[in-house]
Amino acid sequence: MVEQSELDTDWSLVTDQTGLERAAEALAAGAGPVGVDAERASGFRYGSDAYLVQVFRRGTRPFLFDPTELESFSPLAEAIGEEEWILHAASQDIPCLSALGLAPARLFDTELAARLLGYERVGLGAIVESLLGISLEKAHSAADWSQRPLPEPWLEYAALDVALLPDLRDAVAADLDAQGKTEFALQEFEAVRTRPDKPRSPEPWRKLSGGHSLRSPRALAIARELWLARDELARERDVAPGRLIPDSSLVAAAGANPRSKGDLARLQTFRGRASRTELDRWWRAVLRGKTTEDLPGPKPRDPDTVPHHRGWPQRHPEAAARLAAARSALEAEAERQRIPIENLLTPDTLRRVVWSPPGDRSPAAVALRLKELGARDWQIGITAPIIAAAFVDLA
Repeated sequence: MVEQSELDTDWSLVTDQTGLERAAEALAAGAGPVGVDAERASGFRYGSDAYLVQVFRRGTRPFLFDPTELESFSPLAEAIGEEEWILHAASQDIPCLSALGLAPARLFDTELAARLLGYERVGLGAIVESLLGISLEKAHSAADWSQRPLPEPWLEYAALDVALLPDLRDAVAADLDAQGKTEFALQEFEAVRTRPDKPRSPEPWRKLSGGHSLRSPRALAIARELWLARDELARERDVAPGRLIPDSSLVAAAGANPRSKGDLARLQTFRGRASRTELDRWWRAVLRGKTTEDLPGPKPRDPDTVPHHRGWPQRHPEAAARLAAARSALEAEAERQRIPIENLLTPDTLRRVVWSPPGDRSPAAVALRLKELGARDWQIGITAPIIAAAFVDLA
């Protein structure tokens, strides 16, 4: 086993537009697919922006780009062109890279491939150690990458992560080929690459953790106003909202319905580093919630939402029986294929097809329904006959 400290990685930090253009020229002259990674400051900053972008291609060195200092990434995008990108857990990085004008024309996701291969552990460090015999240190993965200057050990860590991606990609691709899963992976990669952004919720405050405990419209109104006040402050300061006041404190204040600013200040469950320094702000929000005539009702039900499956046995026994039969059959197939069942077919897709099955319940009809629900062709080819057979056995 090779330790990370034994590796000598030559990298360049790019902090100006001229340096980016030179790096783009070097990468354009490199060979093969391009390893790409990004570091964010999740949990520290308000958004999910990239604070470091790492790119490596064989024949070059790893380039570490500082987005806070650069005007445009278009020369880099042009240099990569139609070449394949290698990312690990691409769905996490694609949004922040797209915001910089960087989007893959083709994708290879080593984390997703590892899931399809049935690896017990799919983290980057685990599969690098298993396939390449290199032990990575992951001490900086949750660091605040927005701080400047970035410590050199962090930069070395970031450079090595991306430098290993081409070799890791080749090892994973060989395993996909050996298991006959290359086509499965290609379809999954394309689904990740082309997945549209989730639409923004019209009422994001309803995602407050623990907010389901608030029953009255007035308590919900107070929670909404507190959430909006916290979001405004977090945006102004570019700080993750939870670092100002956690969700639990907002919910506690809304549930307590304090009668005065002093009551709010004395509320022991109202905690957070801005809970007292911004007390006037929070009290104004509470007052708005107390006096508004715009009282929120229960969370609007999405017409496409399927009732929670835990209640099916009592309320919808036929659907529960279909789900149990289909899931049992798919679990057996997932074990045979050495693919996690959630990758063979997502739980939501399975629940939707058994909740509203096609009329004739033939394999072809089930396949059409799965296609409508967004399942990939490889998933449909494996699961449609199994689900249809489970339906027939219950008839």
